[in-house]
Amino acid sequence: MYLDPITGWCDGVCHCPSPNVNQRPLGEVSLLVIHNISLPPGQFGTGKVQAFFQNRLDANEHPYFASIANLQVSAHFFIERDGVITQFVSCNERAWHAGQSRFDERENCNDFSLGIELEGTDDLPFTAQQYAALIELTQLLQAAYPAITLERICGHSDIAPGRKTDPGPAFNWQAVRMALQQDRELT
Repeated sequence: MYLDPITGWCDGVCHCPSPNVNQRPLGEVSLLVIHNISLPPGQFGTGKVQAFFQNRLDANEHPYFASIANLQVSAHFFIERDGVITQFVSCNERAWHAGQSRFDERENCNDFSLGIELEGTDDLPFTAQQYAALIELTQLLQAAYPAITLERICGHSDIAPGRKTDPGPAFNWQAVRMALQQDRELT
């Protein structure tokens, strides 16, 4: 996997461009936000996350879809249960993943963050393939954006407390941080 610094797109991942993007304000990318999503909720491998991030979700297909079909959201990356990574937005642009948010006394986290969605729910364990893909992708992003330190990798719940709960209690922060820390010590 390789991140092209000019285009902000990764080679070696699926590309599924989202229209839900705009120009990032000047300044460095310094935050990585981990989310979870499944559409319909609790169902995996449906392809509906891709449709949602491309504004192609059929509101009549499932009762839950009617409540979200008009939302315009995106993330930079999505990691499916089998570890397949899809990129929706260039890392050079602002994805619409954080909403009303705050980190380190700074508002509007979309302005300075990258968003990774994991296919899942708050309370179901994520897969080993997802953790492996997440760690590899995070290492790549940290190499490209050195301001994303371990302390600047957080969950959606951390930047929007009371409003968001993801990635949830089933996410193994300790294992992820340990793997990333070990990689730092080896380099």
